[in-house]
Amino acid sequence: MSVSKTRTLLVDIARQLFAKNGVGNTTMNDIAVASKKGRRTLYTYFNSKEEIYTAVIESELDRLSDKLDEVAARNMRPQDKIIELIYTHLSMIRETVVRNGNLRAEFFRNIWLVEKVRKKFDEEEINMFRRVYTEGNLSGDFDIENVELVADITHYCIKGLEVPFIYNRIAPGLSEEDSKPLVAKVVYGALGKNKIL
Repeated sequence: MSVSKTRTLLVDIARQLFAKNGVGNTTMNDIAVASKKGRRTLYTYFNSKEEIYTAVIESELDRLSDKLDEVAARNMRPQDKIIELIYTHLSMIRETVVRNGNLRAEFFRNIWLVEKVRKKFDEEEINMFRRVYTEGNLSGDFDIENVELVADITHYCIKGLEVPFIYNRIAPGLSEEDSKPLVAKVVYGALGKNKIL
């Protein structure tokens, strides 16, 4: 098995154990046994449980990033793309939390580590919003004076909605289909669009 495949396997096994038992209740030995790779192999790739936990967070953020890149690459109007990016971000965050069971408690308890690991993802997402906003300005769909500032604000607004979205505190009972036009009105107004096309 190649180096990258072995590392990926170890991270996924660790993620599953962290999700089932919690990070505090999972040992490096548990990961080595479950992976059938042994402690020596595990320690070849990771010096500590904290290091493998960080790799798990990075792996989950990579999944989210790949999905956002997929949406950003679609051939669609910039205003539609922004709405899809917002919903994709929030839906993928919720899916990640649900998929990781007990691990979610660690995400909320150790927020400073998550924020540190998340820094690269945040920068990439802001740059993606900048590209879409620039595209929208060039096509005449948006009228944004400061693309960098609006991209920053968009990212941090979405980030601030993550926890309420995960706990279904944003318009409970309202379907995504029903909420999209309302969200679009808010977003389009902020982007200098006078009407929804």
